[in-house]
Amino acid sequence: MPSTALARDWSPHTYQTRPWRQRTVRGPRADRLAREITVALPPMIAGLDLTMDRPLAAMTSASAGDLGHLDLVHGRTLRELNHLQLRTESVDSSKIENVDASLADYGRALLGVGANASATSMASATAALTRMITDADRTRKIRSEAVLQAHHDLMARNLDEAHRAGKYRTTQNWVGGSDYSPRGALHVPPPPETVPDYLADLFTFANRDDVAPLAQAAIVHAQFESIHPFIDGNGRIGRTLIHAVLRRRRVTKHLTVPIASALVAHRDRYFAALNDYRDGTAHTIVAMMSSAASIATGESWRAATRIQEIRDEWQTRTGVTSPGRPLYRLLDLLTEEPIVNAALVAERLRIDDAEAAELIERFAAHGVLRRAPRSRRAPVWLAREVLDEVHDLSTRIRASERFQQSSG
Repeated sequence: MPSTALARDWSPHTYQTRPWRQRTVRGPRADRLAREITVALPPMIAGLDLTMDRPLAAMTSASAGDLGHLDLVHGRTLRELNHLQLRTESVDSSKIENVDASLADYGRALLGVGANASATSMASATAALTRMITDADRTRKIRSEAVLQAHHDLMARNLDEAHRAGKYRTTQNWVGGSDYSPRGALHVPPPPETVPDYLADLFTFANRDDVAPLAQAAIVHAQFESIHPFIDGNGRIGRTLIHAVLRRRRVTKHLTVPIASALVAHRDRYFAALNDYRDGTAHTIVAMMSSAASIATGESWRAATRIQEIRDEWQTRTGVTSPGRPLYRLLDLLTEEPIVNAALVAERLRIDDAEAAELIERFAAHGVLRRAPRSRRAPVWLAREVLDEVHDLSTRIRASERFQQSSG
């Protein structure tokens, strides 16, 4: 259904024509001759209230309740689920931006032993997500400082963008269209001089306690995407805000369900929901976020059960029975960190490198670990059964989302 046919429940963006002159002499002649652009001006939202009909209100409440129940049951007993969910969320959030890499390359990037640019970008997204959630948990605030630090985590290893890492934009940007001017762009965010005021307003809304948490998370995300305060990395940082809001509101206290896995199942529908928001219809993105959270929660229950089964199977296979011994602790570590090298094992188990290498070889002999491809000089080891569950979790979430949308 076109967005123009949807009932408005939010203040729409307004638009303003501004002078424009291209800074470079490259690109098509039409770009160089353009003298005007139309920028989108989002509403100030600090004091706005969303009116939800009864079905949408019930949906957001139920999704938040299910998420909180998962966190209550598995948050403390399966800490490793959070690490795996962080990885799943970061990988799928990157895929929305068409950034993809193999798990082996992603693992090398996490360990800092060399990987391609896409894998490094995924590892950086994991660091940014962790930063935002940790800060919201610690301060009980959504803070500009944390957003800037998360953006630095995300972009500092990007050779083309490192000089802008952790800095709000001071120039006009745009989404889609030409590489050289906003001509034909899908969205032209507000002018750079307005960004500080827009963000101050956004953070005020994000720190309210009188808005349904999932609706608040969805609107914070959509508003951030409209402001587009960075030159690059806005989508991934914007999706970290979803989890930061949920953590600040204590919907979750320990876990991070991979909501982006559901969003990536329908990239076009996700982008259309953001456009609806700009037209003054917030319920599309709120409903999509609630559905994504519900699906991710349900599949995470299955993942928690499967991970515990894998851990028990490993113990039987290796014959390790003595709690507290390094071999036993390595079983626990591998459900939390399924991509390791000797240095990581030595650090986490507080043993020397030689003993760590010996433990890895023993687990490799039992088929618990396998050497990652192209890692002979700097060996990286994969707990494939856990990594397969990470992949299956993402696949199941995307499949469930597609089925729900097709049957809805």
